[in-house]
Amino acid sequence: MKLIVYLNGLTLIAIVLICGCQNQTVDISKSLPGSNETSSDQSATNSGSDTDTATIGETSDDTANATDNTEDATLEKIVKSDEEWKEQLTEEQFYVTRQHGTERPFRNEYWDNKADGVYHCVCCGNPLFDAKTKYKSGTGWPSFYQPISKTAVEASEDRSWIMVRTEIHCLQCDAHLGHVFDDGPEPTGLRYCMNSAAMKFESSGDSSTPMEPSEQDDVK
Repeated sequence: MKLIVYLNGLTLIAIVLICGCQNQTVDISKSLPGSNETSSDQSATNSGSDTDTATIGETSDDTANATDNTEDATLEKIVKSDEEWKEQLTEEQFYVTRQHGTERPFRNEYWDNKADGVYHCVCCGNPLFDAKTKYKSGTGWPSFYQPISKTAVEASEDRSWIMVRTEIHCLQCDAHLGHVFDDGPEPTGLRYCMNSAAMKFESSGDSSTPMEPSEQDDVK
């Protein structure tokens, strides 16, 4: 019991240090694929920047197809009891997704994953993020600058952990995924800081390494 309290305390300290006790909420509407402002910003980035920055702003054909296919379908909310979720999920997955928990930084499955593919909700399988939008944020959690589609995630205000933050949860099953901050790279300027335990990665079989905006020294 003392060990659990100690580890949770370390997690709290890490969150406070990395997030900087930011008392703010973030508007994610501009970062959702298909929004006019994101599209114009992305076009400007691609046309007026160097090759590396243009690569960051590009949307792959696979991502576009996944977005179109997801948005064409009407998502039905998945509702289950805690007992049903416990039968389906591991203890850590249940703690993170259904109890709004946070896993430890640098000690999770996907924080340093560089494979190409798509990250899905571990609870319902809803596509959440394309690996091409993942970047090295230095926080120890998998970070993305854009969801894969408009039907991937929703945002809500979170006043826990002595801070005001913007929580991100799965649109289909309301699983807690993580939080979003406004210190990310272009083209959205947002950092979707997610928990590995809330996601299931499906590799595309492409071993290419996605762009890491942190290499441009513009990501904290």
